[in-house]
Amino acid sequence: MASGKILGIQQLGFQWQTEDPFLITMHHKDAYPQGNEKQAPNVSMEGRNLGQDFTLKDGFRMYHGETVPGFPAHPHRGFETVTVVLEGFVDHFDSTGGAGRYGNGDVQWLTTGKGTMHSEMFPLVYQDRGNPLELFQIWLNLEAKNKFSEPEYKMLWAEDIPVIQSVQSNGAKTTVRLIAGNLQGKNSLEPTKASWANDHSHHVGIYLITMEPNTTFTLPAVSTTLNRNMYFYEGKDIKIDGTFVESHHRVKLVGDQEIEMINGTKESYILVLEGEPIGEPIAQYGPFVMNTEQEIRDAFDEYQRTRFGGWKWGRPDHVNERDSGRFAHHSDGRIEKR
Repeated sequence: MASGKILGIQQLGFQWQTEDPFLITMHHKDAYPQGNEKQAPNVSMEGRNLGQDFTLKDGFRMYHGETVPGFPAHPHRGFETVTVVLEGFVDHFDSTGGAGRYGNGDVQWLTTGKGTMHSEMFPLVYQDRGNPLELFQIWLNLEAKNKFSEPEYKMLWAEDIPVIQSVQSNGAKTTVRLIAGNLQGKNSLEPTKASWANDHSHHVGIYLITMEPNTTFTLPAVSTTLNRNMYFYEGKDIKIDGTFVESHHRVKLVGDQEIEMINGTKESYILVLEGEPIGEPIAQYGPFVMNTEQEIRDAFDEYQRTRFGGWKWGRPDHVNERDSGRFAHHSDGRIEKR
C-alpha cells in the first residue's frame, strides 16, 4: 500500500526489515520469572532446546543461553550494534577487556570495527519477583573506510538521554527519547567515533516515541534521499496521511516532507529509524558485514586464527555479580558507575 507520504506498509516479524544505513532490527520481549542463585530462571527448563531456544514458552526464550538467557560469546566485524534496553538488564563482556551491566533505559553503542567477540547475557537479578526484559538491537552499517576501525563501545545512560515531551490542549502527552539525531532543536548524545551517525549531515535518527491516546506528533522534513522507517510495535492504530495503520507494522515514509502521526484511542509505542544511505556494496554472512565476498572470507580466516583478541572471561556466558549495579568497564581502564 502506498500514498503520498507512505511508500509501503509491511507486517513486523521477529527480525524487522530495515534500509541503508541500517541492516536489521530485532525486538526482544520476554517475561522472565524469578531468578535463582545463578541468575538463571528459577523454573524447569524441560522441553526447551537449550542453546537454540527461540520459541516463546511460558512467556520467555533462552536464546543461545543454557543457564542464563542471552547470547554467549560470538564474533562481529564491520558494523555497529545499538542496544536499547527498555526494561531488564544486559551483562556485557568483550574480547578487548570491556565489561559492564546496563538496562532500564540505557543504550549501548558498540562499534565492532575490525573485529571483536562479545557476549550479551540477560541476568535475572531478582529472586523475589519476575525479571521482564524488553530491548531493541539495531544493526547500523559502517562505511568502508571505518570497517577496520578499532572496536569501541559507548554507554548512553538513561539519565543522560535527551527527552522531548509535548502536551496538547487536552492534557495528553507525546514523549520522544532521542537516541540519535536532532529533533525540535535538541541533539542526541554523541555515538562512537567511527559511526556513520557521528557526522550530522548523515541525518541518522533513532527515536523512541510514546503517544498517549488522541495525540499528534510530526516528524520534520529532512531530505529527498533520506531513508525513513516507522515501526509501530505496540498499540491499536494511528493515522498517517489519511491512512490508518494498525500496530505491528513497519511504515516506509518519504524523507522530504513533514509526517503527521495522529494516534487513536490507545497508547502507542513507535520506533523511528532514519538516515542517509551509505550507498556502498554489502557482503554479509552471519556476524560479519563487509563490502566484498573476499573480505567475508578474510574475516572468517582471521577469526579462526586470532579469535579477535581471544576470550578473557573463562565462560562464554559469564555474568556479573547479582549486586554489581549498572556500570561500564572499558578496555582503556575507564570505569563508569551508575
